[in-house]
Amino acid sequence: MTSAAVASLNPATAKTIPANAENRYEVTAADLPLSCPMPGMSLWNSHPKVYLPVEATGSAKCPYCGAVYTLKS
Repeated sequence: MTSAAVASLNPATAKTIPANAENRYEVTAADLPLSCPMPGMSLWNSHPKVYLPVEATGSAKCPYCGAVYTLKS
């Protein structure tokens, strides 16, 4: 089943982005506290939510999927 077909069955899924679809994400202070997957990502096919301490160094890597998050100033 295509993602368009799934979205037609459940309109709420049309508003989410695929979890772990990218390797790098730029985040802002508005995204804090930072979790992977982030709010707005579909959760049904993702790993457990983990909070990442991006404030300390300006970047953080998810231990599950390897996505790198960079805090944009």
